[in-house]
Amino acid sequence: MSDIAITMLILAIVVIAFVTNRIPVGLIAVGASLALYAFGILDLGQTFAGFGDPAVVLIAALFVVAEGFDGSGLTAWTGQQLVKRGGRNSRVMTVIIMIVVAVLSALISVNGAVAALLPVVVVIATKMTMPAGRLLLPLAFGAHAGSLLTLTGSPVNVIMSELAEEETGRGFGFFEFSLVGLPIVAGTVLIAVLLGNRLIPARTPSTLATDLSDHARTLLAQFGNAQPFGRVRVLAGSPLIGRTADEIVFESTAPVALIAVQSPGVAGSREPSTPIRAGDVLILQGTPTSIRSISDDVKLEGIGTSTVTSTWAAMDAEYGVAEIVIPPRSRAIGDEVFPGMITESGDLIIVAIQRGGEDIGDQTGIRLEAGDILLVQGRWDALDTNLRDSSVMVVDAPDQIRRQAAPLGRRAYIALGVLVLMVIALATGIVPPAVAGLVAASIMVLTRVVSIEKAHRSIQWTTILLVGGMIPVSTAITQTGAADLLATGIVDVVGSLGPAVVLAALALVTLIFGQLISNTATALIIAPIAISVAYEMGVSPLPFLMAVAVTAAAAVLTPVATPGNLMVMAPAGLRFGDYWKFGLPVGLVFFGVAVLLVPVIFPF
Repeated sequence: MSDIAITMLILAIVVIAFVTNRIPVGLIAVGASLALYAFGILDLGQTFAGFGDPAVVLIAALFVVAEGFDGSGLTAWTGQQLVKRGGRNSRVMTVIIMIVVAVLSALISVNGAVAALLPVVVVIATKMTMPAGRLLLPLAFGAHAGSLLTLTGSPVNVIMSELAEEETGRGFGFFEFSLVGLPIVAGTVLIAVLLGNRLIPARTPSTLATDLSDHARTLLAQFGNAQPFGRVRVLAGSPLIGRTADEIVFESTAPVALIAVQSPGVAGSREPSTPIRAGDVLILQGTPTSIRSISDDVKLEGIGTSTVTSTWAAMDAEYGVAEIVIPPRSRAIGDEVFPGMITESGDLIIVAIQRGGEDIGDQTGIRLEAGDILLVQGRWDALDTNLRDSSVMVVDAPDQIRRQAAPLGRRAYIALGVLVLMVIALATGIVPPAVAGLVAASIMVLTRVVSIEKAHRSIQWTTILLVGGMIPVSTAITQTGAADLLATGIVDVVGSLGPAVVLAALALVTLIFGQLISNTATALIIAPIAISVAYEMGVSPLPFLMAVAVTAAAAVLTPVATPGNLMVMAPAGLRFGDYWKFGLPVGLVFFGVAVLLVPVIFPF
């Protein structure tokens, strides 16, 4: 059997495996590369070359940058601020939601933008008493359209730009995608506004996404008697310096209690007999007004939640709260706790305790029972770390609360600055894209906007395995001559009708495949064939590569085409067949731009 036949057989098996969806896509891609090595089609270096490809490095770095932008709360805040201005007009709201998600997807990714705005949009649909699907499906499709606004909008854009650079010495610029992306966004929005109510059925969802944007008020309603905790720093010249915690009694119009003294940067509380020093952090219990009054009297500087002016100082950019439930058979059952108690790690404070829906915070020496609910407060990262213990159940993940409910802090502004600098570097080309992405991701980690652990978790390893595994397959299609053979066949059939018709045929194949298998995998399969077709016809490969990028993004006919489509399915109550009704005219916009506009912008 010839190398071409083996390569085509492996490719056919890969496509079937993708369509049946019984094997993880990353494993399919890696398995295809290993099969090509086993049959001697590729050598060892070529088999694993995909994982060292600059495109893969950039894609991995972009996941970390997106986590910094999203994790700092910027994504949810942006969506909330802009969407709030839509009033109660459903068409205006649809336009605003689609524009917001398009911009976000261009910067952080389709799936990240949809996930961040999903709870906000569900709440808006509920308040406007309209079917959630009529906002959620435009949300998902708007994200796909927005992915074509910039180079970083999707992995496919990065791959097509790299291939263009290899073949012509000229990659696609960062904002060059906007030339085709803007008309697609405009067309998608227009279809949603004019035809959305007719094409998207009014369904009742079986589940709803959790909205945590007003979580502080929710907790205030449940734990109304809980006294908040503030953190203040002892300034030089304070009369408290040299005194011990046991000796301090604050005088105020409202009670203020000193709960603990902590040294800067050191977990846990100090012994009560240790003298207080300048720079120490005091944990005080009391109302925000009384804590501020004490701070002015004895030269204390408000930090953390003590600076919050709301009725209940529950959370801010640095500190937050979480509800935990003691489950049956928990190791914590029988432990003695009380409001104001600091946990063994020294990172968390127990603010309130409820049993059977009743506050038991006025008691001391409470022994925990199964079903008890505790409200704890601490730094957001400390909440994330300490509440992974299997002996407790967390009601709402602190990380999700912080993203949606906490006000913007230092990390948000750093993340925004890093994103702007990365965009400038990518747009100007002063450094290679992979370098710009890695530097941006490194700054996110070094400035603690993203922890090392979250950086690892933020990288979608399925995408990395898919791209890294399919690049060698794409290499084999070219190296064995399979791409030339297929290109010759296509040119023989429709080549006489001109390059525009050939481009349309390739775009149609890409569009169809993208509904059944990953659009990234589709692009990597079609791209080498498109390049060979261009050379066979003696024209530039640039319009063919851009057309592949455009139609690969048109994954709008099925819910399984992308994770973004699948995310909105349950909250909108949609069915499998609901997607193509609205997706067909949207897909035609993508296809029309690929066939009619791309050759004008990137001539043959």
